[in-house]
Amino acid sequence: MKGDYPRFTLRVPQELLDKLEFIARYESRTKTGELEHMIRLRIQEFEKEHGTITLKDLQEM
Repeated sequence: MKGDYPRFTLRVPQELLDKLEFIARYESRTKTGELEHMIRLRIQEFEKEHGTITLKDLQEM
């Protein structure tokens, strides 16, 4: 459930926020939904190059 998600504050220049909103609306997403989508794509890209991030990796941070 979305209410159970941890909160994360992000400070960005207004121009970036406006452009994010433009892209989100174009893709029929909310800004949060667009950010989640972008994060998932970046993680996929990273894991494709470096291998799957495991629970062990996360615990060793």
